[in-house]
Amino acid sequence: QVQLVESGGGLVQAGGSLRLSCAASGSIWSIASMGWYRQAPGKQRELVAGISNGGRINYADSVKGRFTISRDNAKNTVYLQMYSLKPEDTAVYYCNARTLSLAYWGQGTQVTVSS
Repeated sequence: QVQLVESGGGLVQAGGSLRLSCAASGSIWSIASMGWYRQAPGKQRELVAGISNGGRINYADSVKGRFTISRDNAKNTVYLQMYSLKPEDTAVYYCNARTLSLAYWGQGTQVTVSS
């Protein structure tokens, strides 16, 4: 089992910045990759950014150049630094961890960007 706890969401004006954190605990050794997803009202959950144990990183086209994902292995924590936020970035952001056979989710943290 892997437990994920997110923090760092909030309300910010367009053009502002936020940093989300996701602390993992439990069977950390089994995690192959971690990432951030988001879900806006009435929309499907979508991948925002992911990072593998090997350091491979991918981003959704909509956030490239504005968001940066990173991980601190010593703290078992993954971060999502978000710059130049737009109203369309408003969503609940979920941390995700994948093992070879399972996917785990955090409880989600709300990010609201006002225009």
